[in-house]
Amino acid sequence: MHASKYDENTAFLGDWGTFQKTVFFLLCSSIIPNGFTALSIVFIGDTPAHHCHIPASVNITVEWRNVSIPVEVDGGHTRIKQESCEDGWDYDREKYVSTIVTEWDLVCSDDWKTPLTSSLYFCGLFLGSFISGQLSDRFGRKIVLFLTMAVQTIFTLIQVFSPSWVIFCSLFFIVGIGQMSSYVTAFVLGMEILSLSVRIIYSTIGVCIFFSIGYMVLPLVAYFIRDWRMLLLAIALPGFLYIPLWWFVPESPRWLLSRGRIEEAEAILQDAARKNGIKAPDVIFPPPQAGDKEARAKSYNLCDLVRSSNIRAITILLCLVWTTLSIGYFALSLNTSNMHGNSYLNCFFSAAVEVPAYIMSWLMFRYLPRRLCLFSTLSLGGTVLLFVHFIPQHLSYVAILLEMLGKFGVTIAFAIIYAFTAELYPTILRNTAMGACSMASRVGSISAPYFIYLGGYYRALPYILMGSLNIFTGLLSLLLPESIGMPLPETMSHMQKVTGFKKRQMTYNLDHSKGDQECVSLS
Repeated sequence: MHASKYDENTAFLGDWGTFQKTVFFLLCSSIIPNGFTALSIVFIGDTPAHHCHIPASVNITVEWRNVSIPVEVDGGHTRIKQESCEDGWDYDREKYVSTIVTEWDLVCSDDWKTPLTSSLYFCGLFLGSFISGQLSDRFGRKIVLFLTMAVQTIFTLIQVFSPSWVIFCSLFFIVGIGQMSSYVTAFVLGMEILSLSVRIIYSTIGVCIFFSIGYMVLPLVAYFIRDWRMLLLAIALPGFLYIPLWWFVPESPRWLLSRGRIEEAEAILQDAARKNGIKAPDVIFPPPQAGDKEARAKSYNLCDLVRSSNIRAITILLCLVWTTLSIGYFALSLNTSNMHGNSYLNCFFSAAVEVPAYIMSWLMFRYLPRRLCLFSTLSLGGTVLLFVHFIPQHLSYVAILLEMLGKFGVTIAFAIIYAFTAELYPTILRNTAMGACSMASRVGSISAPYFIYLGGYYRALPYILMGSLNIFTGLLSLLLPESIGMPLPETMSHMQKVTGFKKRQMTYNLDHSKGDQECVSLS
């Protein structure tokens, strides 16, 4: 089924009926737990002020006790020397009742375990990106969505009872698998069900703002729940509220058609027409031709993303952009607890700045070429971050403002790259491609905690690295093909060609007799 033919055959449903509204808001709501979980380590794994414990049996005055605790001055801030403490550590309990750092003493010689905890979670996201794409393209979007939502909820709940740091990290890894798998699958499912006009809103404002809602709720809940185990419990329990969604969220008709299951696809669309109060045609899709049957019978995998020179070039370029954006987004998000001021407010502002960013991404995605959107926002984020390290320490509020502006640019680009990627790949490979690009971005998120860690050695280094990478990949994004106004491709032959810097308009030739030449360029 050709992309434009699918849109024509389903046009009778309209764009914004009861069916589309239900799918839109239910799938968007399924994203809220992801925002709630993704940055929870900001509070669960924060390191409070601490010093070596001096046993009460040691009979010395308070003055001698204070001077006996070794300290050093680092950039104007006093901190404890990282040396062995034979009797353990005392932690400041004013901010937290407990974190995993205070629970398992992840300080001094073991402080490397804190960024590793985040990286292992992002390794789970990496594997989840791989698993979700393969399973979703083979077994369907709906079943993978709900299965991975269950994995995220159940294993977060089990984390509450972690007896050691190793067990906590192992469970955190599995939570990461479920979290990313459910996000990518929900994104693709909505993109394939909704029409073009609604699809743009869904992929930029809808999914992303609901993620931000979960992200903004996180510091509010963390402010009132200062114990890491109880905070995890509060994060896990809302996941059970999504069980009833199974009976309201349909499978993707596009995916069913790509697997040759025409009757099931028509049944979903007939039900959608009934919900919208519309009479559907008796036959929505014509019988498949022999060529269509052969295409549907073929299975696709990650190797097909590099099979031809064109799709290989698109995949490599997108993976580079995704990786850079993930480094910038997660490094800036995880850094909120290290910024001056109240960490709860900083985290909230970091989440709140995403709301106008997503609105801007929708406006840009609706009216501007995709490549221009990516280039401008990546360049904005990169340029601003390069200026952060020039701000003197006594003007910390200016540095925070610039960092939030950098987060604004990176967030816009992140929202755009999701929708742009889905537009470039065909239905038969879309979820696999989204999963592969998400895997590439996990390489960035895995390294993001260590970008922050480098700031302990040289304050400006994270900003210099992130700023330079953003500007470089912004230039690379101009090499991607343009997809504005184009229908979603259904097969490999419908994919657009890499155009480079030359501005060309792409269109589809509806004459199927031309085979692989269906996608042509018009000067």
